[in-house]
Amino acid sequence: MSKCEQCIVRQFSSLKALKKDELISLSNCKTNYTVKKGEPIFTEGENLKGVFCIKDGICKMTKLSSNGNEQIVKLISKGELLGQRSLISEEPVNLSAVALDDMQVCFIPKTEVMGFFNKNNDFSMNVMKTICGDLKDSDDHVVTMAQKSVKQRLAEVLLYLYDTFGADEADKSLNVKLSREELAGMIGTATESCIRLLSDFKKNGLIELSGKKIILADIDKLRKM
Repeated sequence: MSKCEQCIVRQFSSLKALKKDELISLSNCKTNYTVKKGEPIFTEGENLKGVFCIKDGICKMTKLSSNGNEQIVKLISKGELLGQRSLISEEPVNLSAVALDDMQVCFIPKTEVMGFFNKNNDFSMNVMKTICGDLKDSDDHVVTMAQKSVKQRLAEVLLYLYDTFGADEADKSLNVKLSREELAGMIGTATESCIRLLSDFKKNGLIELSGKKIILADIDKLRKM
């Protein structure tokens, strides 16, 4: 089991504010485990008993609509903490977290997290800043869904995947491979519409397609769109 004080990943989350003795305490109580591709870390409506630190891998944060469609709100990669808002507000989580690939996750019990929150001002401030950032992202997402066309939303998502997760050095395809259903869920449209839009983008020389692989052929035009 890796020690928290030696873990590089913690530097990317609220945990960076913890002191050495707190990190040692954290190492003694955390649980490290693997989440297989397609498995949930937690499910919408669940009452969490702690927070999850993503050590490796990517998960999608999703919400089910009233008609049963899955809306992907955002993607989470290594270094981020899941469940902070739910823990502070003492409410069930309002999103599900599902692994997009095999993930390494550390679980930190609620009692330990709340102890840090109450005693370490820098940690509690980091947590609140993260929650505020999530609220801002949520506001921006609402505006995007309301004011931008589906074509613009698809361009924005493809650029987000490229800017955030990069492209494969060998074939230049996006590192995050999403199904057509998952892409449709991110831009808020039907799968059939997403497939047609991808075909249009390909015809116009914006992207290249090979199975689930997507290559951004003209990034400048996508940004202008």
